Amino acid sequence: MKNPPVMDAATRRWRAALFLFMLATGVSMASWVARTPAVRDALEVSTGSMGLVLFGLSIGSMAGVLVSGGLVRGHGGRSVIALGAGLLVAGLAVIAGGAALEVSAGVFGGLALFGAGMGLAEVAFNIEGAAVERTLGRPVLPVLHGCFSLGTVVGALAGMGLTAVRFPVGWHLAAVAVAVTAAGVWTVRAVPAGTGRAETDAAAEADAQDPGSGSETGDGQGAGGQRGERERTGGVRGQLAVWRDRRLVLIGLIVLAMAFAEGSANDWLPLLMVDGHGTSATAGSLTFMLFAVAMTTGRFAGGPLLVRYGPAAVVRASALVAAVGVALVIFSSSALLAGAAVVLWGLGASLGFPVTISAAGEGARPEDASARVAAVSTAGYAAFLVGPPSLGFLADHVGLRNAMVVVLVLLGGAALITRALRSPVPDGEGPGIGAAASREGRPRAGSDQPDLV
Repeated sequence: MKNPPVMDAATRRWRAALFLFMLATGVSMASWVARTPAVRDALEVSTGSMGLVLFGLSIGSMAGVLVSGGLVRGHGGRSVIALGAGLLVAGLAVIAGGAALEVSAGVFGGLALFGAGMGLAEVAFNIEGAAVERTLGRPVLPVLHGCFSLGTVVGALAGMGLTAVRFPVGWHLAAVAVAVTAAGVWTVRAVPAGTGRAETDAAAEADAQDPGSGSETGDGQGAGGQRGERERTGGVRGQLAVWRDRRLVLIGLIVLAMAFAEGSANDWLPLLMVDGHGTSATAGSLTFMLFAVAMTTGRFAGGPLLVRYGPAAVVRASALVAAVGVALVIFSSSALLAGAAVVLWGLGASLGFPVTISAAGEGARPEDASARVAAVSTAGYAAFLVGPPSLGFLADHVGLRNAMVVVLVLLGGAALITRALRSPVPDGEGPGIGAAASREGRPRAGSDQPDLV
């Protein structure tokens, strides 16, 4: 059995920095969500007008997600994290000022900045986390996302407490901005430069200085052909080109389903319990807290399962467990049973997104892996942002409980195609979750995988 690499001090700081800032982003997001009613009261706007204010978060988040992959390819993950952190902090500060001054446009603009920072940073963090996994040969992304989930729990609890004592929302968000600033500065200093950057210019210069290099390659491709290949993997064309891989398309479908399942609970679970099962608003909030705790627990506890069984088996089981939880919430006539089933929903949804992101980069060169991770991350965050709100339109016609059948169907479909998550890396070659499972003595990940490319 081949042991994974020993973690040096620099890699340990790199990993710890990613964990810290994901925790900080979770706290910041939950802090905003918990104080949304207070912000609405401060602005003295209707629920409909508040919906327009909240639209700023959607606009900023989608913009950040869509451009993040290309920025990482051009400038590296650390630069994008620094930009995302700056926008996130600026957004919190502007929201705090807008709420204190009772200016709706200020809160809208702050949410747009905040969302853009979150979108930029989270895609870059997935790329960085996948790179740490390749370095260590063991799971990192589940715990990374677990830190975000833990941050949401901490932020929600703090927000509830400060709301109870009527602490000014402006000062609360300003304090969170200061904490995020400190975490961001330390993170940017600890993360190595250049992760995920496409070195097309440097590689072309090296080829020009040594035109004979690469003229005799195994596939007959010369230096010019290698430069062309590198150019094709950069920029917008390169980001779209990765989707020619049918295995990646299947992975993208899995991440869409798992992100949809997680995002639907984030957006609709309290209201689903209140309107669908007749619970009180407090019980609905507590049910969501139970879901968040289950998500956090699953992400922190999932590493050993991934090493032992591999990503395909774990995500298949996760999708089925989540499907059972969702089915009980939809079809049970007991509010108590539905509330308990939320634990299954949270545990099942916890590993799907980070594990699928990790699998997207396995078996590829580092520069190609970054493009693949960025592409799948973008698809997943698009599902987070666009998918769950669409359930609201369907719920207007069939009711919220019945609308959740869409989530159930998607989870069932994801469970049928998890074979695509089996690592294409041969036994003992290269790090990663799938390869780590192979090294533990189980059948080689992907050994019976059909030709997907």
